[in-house]
Amino acid sequence: MPSVRTEHDTLGMVEVPSEALWGAQTERARRNFDVTGLPIGSLRELVGALAMVKRAAARANFRIGQLSPEKLQAIEQACNEIASGKHAAAFPVDVIQGGAGTSTNMNMNEVIANLANVSLGGAPGRYEPVHPNDDVNRSQSTNDVYPTAVRLSVILAAAPLKAALADLVAVLEEKSAAFTAIVKLGRTQLQDAVPMTLGQEFSAFATVLQEDIGRIGEMETLLCEVNLGGTAIGTGVNAAPGYANHAIAELRAISGVPLLRARNLVEASWDMGAFVLFSAMLKRLATKLSKIANDLRLLASGPRGGLGEILLPQMQPGSSIMPGKVNPVIPEMVNQVAFQVIGNDLAVTLAAEAGQLQLNAMEPLIAFNLHASLHLLTRAVRSLNVHCIAGIEADSARCRAHLDAGVSVVTALVPLIGYSNAAALALEALRLGRPIAELAVERGLFNAEDSRRLLDPLALAFPAA
Repeated sequence: MPSVRTEHDTLGMVEVPSEALWGAQTERARRNFDVTGLPIGSLRELVGALAMVKRAAARANFRIGQLSPEKLQAIEQACNEIASGKHAAAFPVDVIQGGAGTSTNMNMNEVIANLANVSLGGAPGRYEPVHPNDDVNRSQSTNDVYPTAVRLSVILAAAPLKAALADLVAVLEEKSAAFTAIVKLGRTQLQDAVPMTLGQEFSAFATVLQEDIGRIGEMETLLCEVNLGGTAIGTGVNAAPGYANHAIAELRAISGVPLLRARNLVEASWDMGAFVLFSAMLKRLATKLSKIANDLRLLASGPRGGLGEILLPQMQPGSSIMPGKVNPVIPEMVNQVAFQVIGNDLAVTLAAEAGQLQLNAMEPLIAFNLHASLHLLTRAVRSLNVHCIAGIEADSARCRAHLDAGVSVVTALVPLIGYSNAAALALEALRLGRPIAELAVERGLFNAEDSRRLLDPLALAFPAA
């Protein structure tokens, strides 16, 4: 039998594993919320951000005379260890939990108190001289520290995604430069359209993702407004004068994030609007990535029976029955990640709508889904870059063959011979299987030199401004 220690809370006695850094309230929550199998310790940015909040609160309490230097030093040491990634196993509560994040907050309070007391010569579970509620949670409520930590954690988790996107954009731009002179058919509604270059196609991919790096930064600005110091419902009950401003200033210094105090702390205690917008931004990015993945799959389709204009890196055999088949597995993975992120966004939306009166009890689900989306997108973008985009090659001959077989270049003749005449020429070229340029010369519309000049695909891809 594993050894246990007995602790008590307001509901009575609880047996806790002897070596555990958590306490009674965490143990109850660990047993109550066994739903996903994912502990909050797996959300490293959330645990780290909450440890930063606790450290900032301790500093603020010390500044206003509410905490002794000895307790401050012990609490800060514990918070620093947790924020650095240590003790992740000490946070076993499920990511989806009732109580508006109270179990997460108390898990942190108990672990910090136990670590602090051990550093002062005490033992886990005795909570002397540092108490999880009276000292670690002083001047605080779950309802202000948890939302603040979630906001900070999302900003921290977005940094790797932005870096991954920047790397992907850079590689896409390299491909665009390499493919700048490869002319091909543009396509609309899966039908032949006017000429373009493969470089232009990849440049558009780069641009559309570059835009979203900036948009994510804009959404982060909304998350910088926090309700720390509002305590239970935004009134600041039990927080000493001056605490809130000190706490936010300390958290800015610790995290390096430009956090500021919400204008209306009551509103900020229940409003989830910033999370809804941030989740929608991730959904927007997911839809763009999925569209790019779809295009890559189409452009690489075949290799002989499809478009086959680009060659994707061959990552693994594609069939258990068809030898030689290789599938576009990386773009397919990106599609599926996008679908999951879109689903996560719906969960965030529903959770945000479910708030009641002065609190939103569904915020743990919001935190879980935002972090899930951020982590999925970051890993998917990195994989797309390294295992797909970086190794793409162009089949320039196939691109040119498709272009020569089409009749869309006739569009360039519309200003000269009119739409109806151009349409008739196109239909005749399709019927006879002849190039537009040859027919234009035969019909006496242009001489050979003018026909070549007017219908040069590369010139049509870069018309004069």
